[in-house]
Amino acid sequence: MIDGLSSRALSEIIRLEHTHNYLWPGDVSAAVGLWKDYVHQPARTLWHDYEWGNPHGYCCGDPLEARALLDTVMRALSPRSARELRTVVKRSDAFWNLPTPL
Repeated sequence: MIDGLSSRALSEIIRLEHTHNYLWPGDVSAAVGLWKDYVHQPARTLWHDYEWGNPHGYCCGDPLEARALLDTVMRALSPRSARELRTVVKRSDAFWNLPTPL
């Protein structure tokens, strides 16, 4: 379940997850959640990941790969569903691009 998406967009995502070999059921929802959780971390943690990498990526998923997967899925969706998913992802992207306080 992804908040902010219509049932039409959700059903299209489910269909993609079942018909494309690079997706498993629940991958898109997990990617949205992983990206959202990642961008809301403190700036210090994000900088550490940028400089030295994310050691938890192997066990818990790589948030940057999750974001790349979301781009791929948005290209595979119909324009209407892609627009809905893009709106959801842009909320996290906007938080990611906020300037950090000094």
